[in-house]
Amino acid sequence: MLSDAQIEEFWRDGYLVAENGVSGEQLRRLQESVHQWVEESRAHDTPFGEPTVDGRPRFDMGEEHCAQRPALRRVNNPSEISAHYHDVMRNSSMVDMVADLIGANVKYHHCKINLKLPGSHTVVAYHQDFSYTPHTNDDIVTALLMLDDVSEENGCPMVVPGSHRGPQYSLFDGATFTGFVDPEQERALKAREVAATGKAGDVCLMHTRLLHGSAPNLSDRPRGLFICVYTAADAFPLARNPMPSELEGTIVRGERTRVARLMQADIELPEQPKTASFFTVQGQSSAGGE
Repeated sequence: MLSDAQIEEFWRDGYLVAENGVSGEQLRRLQESVHQWVEESRAHDTPFGEPTVDGRPRFDMGEEHCAQRPALRRVNNPSEISAHYHDVMRNSSMVDMVADLIGANVKYHHCKINLKLPGSHTVVAYHQDFSYTPHTNDDIVTALLMLDDVSEENGCPMVVPGSHRGPQYSLFDGATFTGFVDPEQERALKAREVAATGKAGDVCLMHTRLLHGSAPNLSDRPRGLFICVYTAADAFPLARNPMPSELEGTIVRGERTRVARLMQADIELPEQPKTASFFTVQGQSSAGGE
């Protein structure tokens, strides 16, 4: 699915935006489901929905949420509740692209939808995904499928090219797990950031150690990302999944293995969120003050 030049670009920069991560029909079905969930959220003033396997709400809204202007910002593990999202998680060009990057044997870890609706205040402070999901090795790709056209105006991912080859930054402030890098470090990183933009149906493939964040949506257009985390089959978790899923460990390409491949590194272990989404870990309250 990916050319040699694209694969080289991914390993050089730590990310790649590729076209046609899903078919047109798959994209349409994903978009319809999101629209239905946004409409459903209008009837709720706190996180809601069939709970995830660890008992947390499936749907999370920002504290600015109201029926007139919904701020649904997170759907936890939509592949558990939607046949359309389950299909894309397993049977899409996006998955084949991941296999091109990390090898023929690919394992699913978890997924979520991150939304920035017009008028929402959602931001993502700088972090590396590996700090939330440490494994025995870092052949791990976060695939961000764009459900809408994604631009700087509506809060696209901002990434630091090449940072996946640098240090692993702490997400603690002393003994407190903040979920983001030190603000002074973030200011320095922002001087090197670039925008990862694309059209609906494109996918941004990010190395798990790539530093990234995003600003709020300042436009009148929604920005939705269906985010799937995939690992090499021989990468095994060192911490509990921050978003436990009944599908965790599913082999989506190739074969399973009992042998863990180890990399040499000192790996800081995260604290696990107890609230509806990681946005509250980063200090952004949910609707209803949760």
